[in-house]
Amino acid sequence: MRLTVLGCGDAFGSGGRLNTCFQLDTHRADDGRDTRLLVDCGASAMISMHRFGTDPDSIDAVAVTHLHGDHFGGLPFLLLYLQFEAKRTRPLEIVGPPGIRQRVKDACTALFGSINCDWHFDLTFREWAEGVSMTLGGVAVTPRQVYHGEGITAFGLRITDGEKTFAYSGDTKWVDALPDLAEQADLFIVECYAFDRSLPTHTDYQTLKRHLDELSARRIALTHMSTCMLDRQDELRLEALDDGRVIEL
Repeated sequence: MRLTVLGCGDAFGSGGRLNTCFQLDTHRADDGRDTRLLVDCGASAMISMHRFGTDPDSIDAVAVTHLHGDHFGGLPFLLLYLQFEAKRTRPLEIVGPPGIRQRVKDACTALFGSINCDWHFDLTFREWAEGVSMTLGGVAVTPRQVYHGEGITAFGLRITDGEKTFAYSGDTKWVDALPDLAEQADLFIVECYAFDRSLPTHTDYQTLKRHLDELSARRIALTHMSTCMLDRQDELRLEALDDGRVIEL
């Protein structure tokens, strides 16, 4: 399993970082199947993929944690690229919170006007349900609901190929689901927007430090950092991600 950080920035591009987008490449030893999964697809995802050498048409499936533009806003650009530039013919599956199909359609219309959504490839949508595992692109994905504000359905994800496990908090304040997501994971990426300012919808570094002994992941890395976090990286005890980093699990 290999992770490529296509974007680890916040919604505002703090520090010049790109919106959230993780590329997860897996290889299943039992059947030899290779899978390339996007975990979140922020508004800058197409820029990220071209910058870091990923062919957008190589993506097998997309897993979306929540429906904020810095996490799903790249989907209209990806879909139109696959339709008109790549001339894609093989299927693409997108999984996300309830309502994702309509939100993606609405986003396509808002950004590009009245377009023909009669895709040349088989495009399917599925929705997460709390704690219900599903197979996506040949890997097992288990969503756990987290908290990113009233009226927002947000999930953290735990992804395994049978040998390695990748876990990701999504955007959330500290919730009891995070230790379960991180349990014995080979890599747990957790959002950490603020340094010492408690927020109702995001995790801050001081809160995270108080809970570190509850996280049993073998490796923990921080993402979605604001300017104040980036300015205080020399005070962090945990690894901080950068755009373009490749991590072998």
